[in-house]
Amino acid sequence: MLEKQINSVHLDGEKTVLKRQELSAYFHQSFDLFESLFELLKSDEVFYRQSEPTRHPMIFYFGHTAIFYINKLVASGALKERINPHFEELFAVGVDEMTWDAQSDTLRWPSVDEVRQYRDKVRHLVDELIMSMPMKLPITKEDPFWAIWMGIEHERIHIETSSVLHRQMPIEFVRAHKDFPACPIQGDAPENSMVDFNAAEIKLGKGDSDKGLYGWDNEYGSATYFVEPFQASKYLVSNGEFMDFVAANGYGVSRWWDEEGLKFLKIRKATCPPFWVQQEDGTYKYRSLTHEIDMPYNWPVEVNALEAEAFCRWKSAQEGATYRLSSEAEWAVMAQEGGMSEEIFDDSRANINLAHYASSVPVDTFAHGELYDVAGNVWQWTQTQMDAYEGFVTHPWYADFSEPTFDGKHNLIKGGSWISTGNEILYPSRYAFRRHFIQHAGFRYVIGEGENETLKYERIEQMFAKWKKRYG
Repeated sequence: MLEKQINSVHLDGEKTVLKRQELSAYFHQSFDLFESLFELLKSDEVFYRQSEPTRHPMIFYFGHTAIFYINKLVASGALKERINPHFEELFAVGVDEMTWDAQSDTLRWPSVDEVRQYRDKVRHLVDELIMSMPMKLPITKEDPFWAIWMGIEHERIHIETSSVLHRQMPIEFVRAHKDFPACPIQGDAPENSMVDFNAAEIKLGKGDSDKGLYGWDNEYGSATYFVEPFQASKYLVSNGEFMDFVAANGYGVSRWWDEEGLKFLKIRKATCPPFWVQQEDGTYKYRSLTHEIDMPYNWPVEVNALEAEAFCRWKSAQEGATYRLSSEAEWAVMAQEGGMSEEIFDDSRANINLAHYASSVPVDTFAHGELYDVAGNVWQWTQTQMDAYEGFVTHPWYADFSEPTFDGKHNLIKGGSWISTGNEILYPSRYAFRRHFIQHAGFRYVIGEGENETLKYERIEQMFAKWKKRYG
């Protein structure tokens, strides 16, 4: 059965003995869920397969989350001796995309059993540290316990990103699993419409306070925005709504795609969303985590930011209005209006935290005010490029978590998906991916005053120039 996840453990409290128990349960649940996800692979041989040519074989990700705990505990000073220095180097670097012609098969990977044994050692060591390290509440960013929180939240990110790679693995190499059932409800897509939002001033960022919950460095600092009136689509764009774009040869008409999008089309040879599987008769099946099923037209479509923007350009041309992706600030306005701006998203009101299914659900299931799925179901691409808030400070134990994404090439996603857990289901969380990246992510469109495409590309180039000057 699907197991709803424990919410992020608070950093404060009155009794350390209770906090240790709470943190231990959170740690073990994260560790267990990550390992059960890899039970979807049919055999140990599949661990050495790549879901796509720009990523390492699955064995890398299986080892990566375990060595991360050790490397961060060493960085914090809590650990003086490593478990396996070779593993802690081999599995440390290479999470992100490699170049299209890169090869990882020249690396000598250990056996799956060796990695399982290593993971068992890490589990035992971290659990011992949780129960024995001196603890003073509240936990602060300088405390070695912060490294354990960092390891848990990092592993929860990889629960999600590894599940994306599992969906990209050829279907013959994965199997069904009782812990990951898909939603059985499918049907026609509801007709979308627009909802009005008034102008608003909104403040984003956690300032210099963790507010009692672990946060990644990019969440700190603050920014205030004045949001002009806008309209937003009532529903996330569904598979059915996106089908109109595909049927109109949207992937074959260059005018809907910018330069980056055209490069994506050339490399990927894409003709439809990544989890659609074209059949011989021209129809489409849908790839869920473990099965190919009949197209669920009323589930949200999953596309990258380039595909979402191409759809918006096409829709704009059809209807004579200017549709675009929302900004980070506009998403925050929608979240506040829909009652989803509490620190932790309510998983009884959203398809999130594995509280319902290991898949999307129909886009008209969870209402948040006049909109649906402001949080949950799939992440929502925004037009906002990832950048720091005023007051941002890099955490020294994980210097390359955020700053490499301040290059103008990464767009923010907001709201979480059905498999988002931990920090991912917090209102202040900020995650970003390259615009061509595949994720459990879709979009809703908006109409309103916003950055036009000329200004957008100018800003992207300015951000990239600044980033390049720093990183070479």
